[in-house]
Amino acid sequence: MKRLSPSALLLIICMAVILSLAPSAAASSTEGPVFVIPVETEINNSALHHFRKAVSEARQDDASLIVLRINTYGGALDAADSIRTALMRLDIPTVAFVDVNAASAGALIALACDSVYMAPGASMGSATVVNGAGEPMPEKYQSYMATIMRATAEHHGKKAVRDTLLWRRDPAIAASMVNPEESVSLTGNQAVDCGYADGVAPDLRTVLEDLGRPDADVHYYSANLSDTLIGFLANAAVRAVLIMLILGGIYMEMHTPGLGVAAAVATVAAVLYFLPMLVTGTLPAWVLLTLICGVVLIALEIFIIPGFGICGILGIIAVVASLVGAYISNDAVTGFDLSSVGRALVIVGIGCAAALALVWYLTSSHGPMMFRRHSELMTELRVDDGFIGVDMSPARYIGHKADTVTVLRPAGKIEIGGTVYDAVSDGEFIPAGRRVKVLRYENAQLYVAEIKEPKTNHEDNHNNG
Repeated sequence: MKRLSPSALLLIICMAVILSLAPSAAASSTEGPVFVIPVETEINNSALHHFRKAVSEARQDDASLIVLRINTYGGALDAADSIRTALMRLDIPTVAFVDVNAASAGALIALACDSVYMAPGASMGSATVVNGAGEPMPEKYQSYMATIMRATAEHHGKKAVRDTLLWRRDPAIAASMVNPEESVSLTGNQAVDCGYADGVAPDLRTVLEDLGRPDADVHYYSANLSDTLIGFLANAAVRAVLIMLILGGIYMEMHTPGLGVAAAVATVAAVLYFLPMLVTGTLPAWVLLTLICGVVLIALEIFIIPGFGICGILGIIAVVASLVGAYISNDAVTGFDLSSVGRALVIVGIGCAAALALVWYLTSSHGPMMFRRHSELMTELRVDDGFIGVDMSPARYIGHKADTVTVLRPAGKIEIGGTVYDAVSDGEFIPAGRRVKVLRYENAQLYVAEIKEPKTNHEDNHNNG
């Protein structure tokens, strides 16, 4: 009998180990629970936040399948596109279960899933882009949406049917859902017939049975109060308002003495703006560093460097850059999204414009007095209001003549029209009882010079008058 060489023996042992591990690996791939994510609200940044949080929880649970339970009329295209991108990049199989309706952005999300099931009576489609009033947007928006729908359908590739390669989901049908005049919507049976749905199922358990997972452990994502709050703060309109308060508060604080309401408003708004990224751990380090540098520069401008100069300008630029960076999508679910840069610039731009309008209103003659009195010089500083000023009434005696009451060495007292005033000699000392002329009024003092010629009755009458 021929003996095996050491190398051959080692090869056999390795193959045996691999074969023994293969069944367990295959089994473990289906042992993870099914994680259900509800998509039952308007598609916006709040829904995007909930989706990201749910995917993170699914990973923590080692889920082997993610099911999106969809019942929505759509929403914002940017949020839907981010969810679509995340679904196509996920390494976990995904299933869309259209419970009632998947319209517009909902249809795009369903189309991005690996499999689609629809409940009896459910519909999917009608992805026309509309504005806030429900009217169709211009052609370029429809064309862009149709391109996204087509690209999403093409992402699923082709399959062999009777020796012919056919699209798993026909891109032409996907694009036709965006026709403003006659948008295509599919019922469950129609979606199955054209390959857009894998089946019609009355409930989730039936879907899992069709997928060969009848006894799977099902976990559900449930949003808590903090998730709802963070989702609200992630809304684009809310973030634009926060940007307005941050920049407007900084500007007002740099033009008012000390720390006041403006600084408090800007601080609270900044905390709320960055809170969603801080909680989810998606705030890039460079954004935080840029924000700190901006705050330091602004603090130098307020407390150390007088006026409004280079430090204040650079500080505001750094803060704006951090606001843009914080808005850009950069997390473990969707990765870096270059298209979000444009959205960030638009939102921050709107916030800056709103801040300028707010500052103009508060500091204008139409704004509330409580803001204007701390941001502008008042036209009248009255003693009754606590202001102490210099009495300028003696300036009217410039050019008049007076008599010295005391010796001016160089300061002393003079008499004009029966009233005694402090005065300063503009030259040499002047003895008491001499005739002087008022030259000027400076630093709350009358400056006088001695008149050498003798005084006359005409001058006395003029002075006493």
